[in-house]
Amino acid sequence: MNKKIIRILSKKNKSKLVCLTAYSKSIAKILDKYVDIVLVGDSMANVLYGHENTHKISLENIIQHALSVKQGIKKSLLVVDMPRGSYNSVKNAEKNSKIIMKKTRCVAVKIESNQNNFKIINHLVKKKIPVMGHIGYTPQFKKKFKVEGETNKEQHNLLKEAKLIEEAGAFSIVLECLTPHAAKLITENLKIPTIGIGSSLNCDGQILVTDDMLGLSGFYPRFVKKYANLNRIIEKAVKKYSREVKLNKFPKKNNFLNGTKLRN
Repeated sequence: MNKKIIRILSKKNKSKLVCLTAYSKSIAKILDKYVDIVLVGDSMANVLYGHENTHKISLENIIQHALSVKQGIKKSLLVVDMPRGSYNSVKNAEKNSKIIMKKTRCVAVKIESNQNNFKIINHLVKKKIPVMGHIGYTPQFKKKFKVEGETNKEQHNLLKEAKLIEEAGAFSIVLECLTPHAAKLITENLKIPTIGIGSSLNCDGQILVTDDMLGLSGFYPRFVKKYANLNRIIEKAVKKYSREVKLNKFPKKNNFLNGTKLRN
């Protein structure tokens, strides 16, 4: 088993896992200093490409961004989302996950549960492809957003689903938008770490979309805390640049190299 995965597993019930998304080397390089897991998420569909959902991101999109992210990673565990439709059969899942692993040199892939793909997870694990699971609100399969685990029946079903994913061989599982009680129930009954997003403190770790928590994406559901407002900072910088260009204040002599432009 990969050493980084062993380290993630060892943190169960000991210390919280810190996870964030990245789509480029520059962001990944910063995250790598502070997080345990970097996810190249299909959330890039919304954040970078302006899609309403995650359905149109292709394998090629994911791979290209993962290649960039990989360059900024040294210590953290790199996980890559399997795009919608890329694991709709055992054959496709194996083929596409192998392509991702080979081209990006990531450590693991993430698969959203449709309550029926446990065999696919198990097959990949047997092929030595580490898998992170994902239950609750799964954007690739569910059109309508809602918090899950509000009734005893829902909680029981979610726990059963999580256990089947664990039994299939996943090394961790994302719990998205579950009630605190459901998240606690699952976390306490699994041996693998749970990573929450909108699922309370009752998880072994937390993940957010980096662009959301930095105030860049314009999408701020209740479970996202904005730790910065980069939209304002960037706008201020662009406004200043625009003004200086129009007033012929940029570039100055110190913006040249030996009197010659460094690049066009």
